[in-house]
Amino acid sequence: MIDKITEAIYIAINEEFGDEYSIYTYEVKQDLAKPCFFISCVSAESRVFFNKRYLVQNVFCIHYFPEDAQEDNRECLKAAERLFSCLEWINADGSSTMGTGMKSEFSDGGLLFFVNYDFFVYKAEDKIPAMEDVAKDISLKGE
Repeated sequence: MIDKITEAIYIAINEEFGDEYSIYTYEVKQDLAKPCFFISCVSAESRVFFNKRYLVQNVFCIHYFPEDAQEDNRECLKAAERLFSCLEWINADGSSTMGTGMKSEFSDGGLLFFVNYDFFVYKAEDKIPAMEDVAKDISLKGE
């Protein structure tokens, strides 16, 4: 599901910013085509919520690298405003998912934008046959 959320974030950012911004979903060590975004899931957690329902919490970080180093703060502020808007709701795997816990930070001449996409999962357990369905051949010693 993380891949589907990453893809939905990619689509939302591309629709908002257009093709003149490169978007990466894998780490690029050098030669980034700026301005660009790098999408990564930095934390994932799953815990029992109730019975067979699990709450899955995913924290994503969108790193924005501005084009102009001289105007990086202003450019990052504008990008942050647009990210708050376009990542509020994404369409992941055919269902709308709301982004929560959104925050932005400035780091090393770029922007770090964090957003959580949480959802519930129902895990069906293997069906155990009822007692009337179980047959056993039992015999006593000496028979």
